[in-house]
Amino acid sequence: MGLQEQVMSEMKAAMKAKDSVSLESLRAIKSAILLAQTDKGAGGTLSEEDGVRLVQKLVKQRKDSAAIFQEQGRGDLAEPELAQVKIIERFLPEQLSEEEIEKVVVQTIDATGASGMQDMGKVMGIVSKELAGQADGKTISSIVKAKLSS
Repeated sequence: MGLQEQVMSEMKAAMKAKDSVSLESLRAIKSAILLAQTDKGAGGTLSEEDGVRLVQKLVKQRKDSAAIFQEQGRGDLAEPELAQVKIIERFLPEQLSEEEIEKVVVQTIDATGASGMQDMGKVMGIVSKELAGQADGKTISSIVKAKLSS
């Protein structure tokens, strides 16, 4: 079942359950899918890889918003954002632990012969492509930075 069909079936269930937080989150995903499909060059379809990227983007937006709200002492606004993150994350593949990400980073550094921070872009590109949808870019970046600077 594709991302769009999965979202639609969960929307029906959320409507029946009168779950407004889930419904709002699912509508955001549906909206983002429709926007991506109507973009120039999209051809009206969305690949699975593009769908994962799209969902990751939605999760990141909500986490960033929640962080800003918490910095400003607005926990009342941060809470719904974090609740939506939990719902939207269900559409992502299983996330890897930091140890698993670290293994991939070390293997990539060894394979490319990266020796310092000047090679960070090369390592990040390879690792990000390999772990697409399974790890957050910020986590990958911090691990790569730690490994290359030591």
